Amino acid sequence: MPFLPLYIGQLGVNDVAEIAMWTGASLAVTPALTALLAPAWGRLGDRYGQKVMVERSLVSFVVIMAAMAYVTRAWQVLALRIVQGAFAGYGSLSLTMAAESAPRERMPAAIGLVQTAQRLGPAIGPVIGGVFAGLAGLRRAFLITAAFYAIALVCVLVMYDDRLTHAAPAGPQETGRVTFRNVLAFENFILMMAVIFGLQFVDRSFGPVLPLYVEMIGTAHARVPVLSGLLFSIMACTGAVGHHVCGRLLQRFRARTVIAGSAASAAAGSLLFAASASVWAMSVASVLLGIGVGAAMTAAYSAAASVIPDGAHGAGFGVLTSASLVGMASSPFIAGFLSGTSVRIVFLVNVALMALLAVTVEKTMVDTRIDRT
Repeated sequence: MPFLPLYIGQLGVNDVAEIAMWTGASLAVTPALTALLAPAWGRLGDRYGQKVMVERSLVSFVVIMAAMAYVTRAWQVLALRIVQGAFAGYGSLSLTMAAESAPRERMPAAIGLVQTAQRLGPAIGPVIGGVFAGLAGLRRAFLITAAFYAIALVCVLVMYDDRLTHAAPAGPQETGRVTFRNVLAFENFILMMAVIFGLQFVDRSFGPVLPLYVEMIGTAHARVPVLSGLLFSIMACTGAVGHHVCGRLLQRFRARTVIAGSAASAAAGSLLFAASASVWAMSVASVLLGIGVGAAMTAAYSAAASVIPDGAHGAGFGVLTSASLVGMASSPFIAGFLSGTSVRIVFLVNVALMALLAVTVEKTMVDTRIDRT
């Protein structure tokens, strides 16, 4: 929702600080609630089916996005975002559907494909949204967004057949025995949670500081938005490439090797950012960072999925998604705080975090080789 501050301003809020407050609260509350509730929605999906849970989430998004077009006060936006967070969770559920729909040896490729779509959506969505907002206005842009969610709902209803999954369905008694404590006890699972948190933390740390850094190295103020947008796009696109190629890497190497190597690539990219004095060097750094984060993220999810028993994928992916969302929510705040001292400190912290993850995974992760064809 990159245009939410403009929309808040149209609702009668004129003070810049107040617009920022309403916008920040509205943007933060949805992922916070999603992180809290994702494991519960995942467990319900294990019990009653992932498809019906995704349909529930998409129906709620259609209604909420349409309602956004008719709000008249800023508090109503916040209220709808709270409801949206309570009924969200389709991100982890869609990963579960991908994992259960594919044969086990093709699970990493299926997870990587879904994550590629999840990565490209936020990269392309603001551009499309900006075009629609310019042509039809901000209010109608929400209606158009609701229409996109409705199309997604129809696609799930018509094209996804949950009777053809490769996971054995779990009955109520079986699902009831898989507690969240059981999930955390799965082999490598807590380590993969830490990896996913760290990757998401590093990935989202660039949002508040990258434009400042681009200007700091001598870029003309008028060119900062364009060049910053270009670097963000490079990270998003190469991250999608990392998601996509990870399945092939896991056919040749153990998950431990792929995660450690990809985290090392992300560390190298962060280090190059800290040492960069030109946009060209930062472009190369963006490629290293994007591919590293993307490949490591898919490998971590795949390694965790390989030890989750059939009938517990929803709960497992829900917990992993909570770790991801906590990293997503905490990273901009901490990065903004650190940049008050120096922007380069943010990049050096990212180097240390990625290096620590690479070494920890290499030294402590139990060897896991995803089944091959």
